[in-house]
Amino acid sequence: MSGEVERITFENEATGYRVLKLGKVTGDIATSGRLAVVGVVPSVGVGSRVRVTGKVINDARHGEQLRVESMVVLEPDTLQGIERHLSSGILPGIGPALAHRIVAVFGTDALSVLDNSPEKLASVPGLGNKKVGELRQAWATHRVEATVMVLLQSHGMSPALARRVLRHYGEKTAQIVQAYPYRLAMDIWGVGFKTADRIAQAFGIAMDHPERIMAGLLHKLRGICDDGHCWVKRELLIEATTEELSIDPELVAASLDKLWASERVTVELDSVALAPLASAEKQLATQLSICLRNSTAVKGRYERVIEKFQQELSIELAPEQQAAILAVTQNSVVIITGGPGVGKTTIVRAILRIFERAKIQLRLAAPTGRAAKRLSETTKRDASTLHRLLEFEPKHGTFQRNASMPLDCDAVLVDEFSMVDIQLAAALVDALRPDARIIVVGDSDQLPSVGAGAVLRDLIASRTVPLVRLETVFRQEQSSSIVRNAHRIKAGQFPQSSDIDQPHADFFIVERNDPERAAEDVITLATQRIPARFSLNPQRDIQVLTPMHRGPVGTLALNQRLQERLNPSGPALSVRGQSFRVGDKVMQTHNDYEKETFNGDIGQVIALSEDPRQLSVDFDDRVVMFENDEVDSLVLAYATSIHKSQGSEYQAVVIPLLTSHFVMLSRNLLYTAVTRAKRLCVLVADPKALRIALAEDRREERQTQLVERLRTAMAFESP
Repeated sequence: MSGEVERITFENEATGYRVLKLGKVTGDIATSGRLAVVGVVPSVGVGSRVRVTGKVINDARHGEQLRVESMVVLEPDTLQGIERHLSSGILPGIGPALAHRIVAVFGTDALSVLDNSPEKLASVPGLGNKKVGELRQAWATHRVEATVMVLLQSHGMSPALARRVLRHYGEKTAQIVQAYPYRLAMDIWGVGFKTADRIAQAFGIAMDHPERIMAGLLHKLRGICDDGHCWVKRELLIEATTEELSIDPELVAASLDKLWASERVTVELDSVALAPLASAEKQLATQLSICLRNSTAVKGRYERVIEKFQQELSIELAPEQQAAILAVTQNSVVIITGGPGVGKTTIVRAILRIFERAKIQLRLAAPTGRAAKRLSETTKRDASTLHRLLEFEPKHGTFQRNASMPLDCDAVLVDEFSMVDIQLAAALVDALRPDARIIVVGDSDQLPSVGAGAVLRDLIASRTVPLVRLETVFRQEQSSSIVRNAHRIKAGQFPQSSDIDQPHADFFIVERNDPERAAEDVITLATQRIPARFSLNPQRDIQVLTPMHRGPVGTLALNQRLQERLNPSGPALSVRGQSFRVGDKVMQTHNDYEKETFNGDIGQVIALSEDPRQLSVDFDDRVVMFENDEVDSLVLAYATSIHKSQGSEYQAVVIPLLTSHFVMLSRNLLYTAVTRAKRLCVLVADPKALRIALAEDRREERQTQLVERLRTAMAFESP
């Protein structure tokens, strides 16, 4: 529809979100002649004529609105229209009087003069050279924004994503989009290779253009890294890219060499890696080898400290726990690994006591906010995320703590280390002082990190780092069927359901093989049966964990059904086919360092607004605001993937496991899911699927070179 902007009700220059009132509306849909338009649109002024496309909705609070998908500013063609357009506020410094003088001089050619001969503005009475220069710059910026928004939306990009592109490149956007469209996919989250390719083809860029081939190679390589691998065989990468782009493999090989020459990728022997990942592996191996060779013992004797610690807790440390404490006092780098109930927390508390006695300043950290909070609760000491510890600077994407400005502490203990990817591990070790110690605590049988690499497993497999493996399950944990079954699963044995009549029964298996019936059981358990029997809050305390996103028992379908049961009504904000309401459980799906929210963080919506489009989310007592395109990074989280649950614990978990999950089934996937439960674990499972998972010990093997690099670094003797 087309109309004239009568009023600008709301606008946010930072996000581009605006609410406009249009009059004199004409178009495909009959209206009263006036209409509200909401969405991310270019800056316009009162009096501007615009053409909009979108979806007409009836908002409960604001009535009929058009949720805009695209907007084109139409040129006014009358003297009055041009004058109103120029004085509408789109250009700083032009009010009604100056707009009138400009139109009086140039008439209906005024906009053409601004576009093509802005120096002629000097002939307008009262305009000096400085003012002319300011108007030229303001008009150019206005034109670029409007042109680029139209350009990007015409190629299928949403207004919100188009605005993100414009914000990233600024006044160079149009030039980059037309000349180097593949940079969009490389530089901006949310712009995929296919979108950039579509734009490039519209501008006539050849299918075998080197920029296209290099972008295609990076697209494939990043996809491989998203699966956790650091390296891929050169032949496989060339073959996959050739198939994707439908071009000659020799051209792909030549473009790969160009990427190598430009240091975007690293090629070693017959394998390829993104340059930052290869660099992180080398850096981590080198720095760790230096720490290991410089190991020093903690001075003093601490038998009395340990004895007093045991008396206070009324415990007796097992031999392997004592071995872990001894290892920490004798070495600068130590790994402590083990499953649930084996006393890792007790050891951490004992280490704290010893280091306090030795006046060793120890910092506690974990990869996620939830893991850091749990570490703080169990130790009664401050613990932070690794990003906060290393003082991440989001504007430049770097850590302020590094070799040039190392951490001001004597030692760092990192819990849940299985979640740490190769780049974060390298950044951490780089920020340690040469004489500092690092203690790594984690469960190597869990799933590896979401990011590339399998650092904890590789450190253990290299056999270069002192390792203590805890295996004894202590008396206070032996009554827990969750802990007992976790260890059975780790050993490849079938889990055993608790006797329902037992007073502390905490592990149950509901046998189901039909996906639809299994989904209904999951919903009923999570919303009715478990809350009623165990007095748990279904929103806060119960988490559904599933291997996949698609299908009847995938996250997408389960989230929709769980929301219908637990939070069915109230004002809603629609985003990519899902609706958010106040009270909904949501998850962040990518790292946002400015907001300090990370992939996998779960919070609760506490406020929302359709006009302007905003969500406020409470992440563990820290409220974060999401506006417009930022909302795209959130998903409902009543049900999440098992991968996303790493580092978290829940009072109760419900886990569907069916043969339709075949491609994902593995022992460590099931083990990770079960060990998320603190008080109750329920498997809604097909016994056949359980057998498949227990038999599959693939452990998500990842292509890395850290093991070899560590062994080489430790074997090298410096002169």
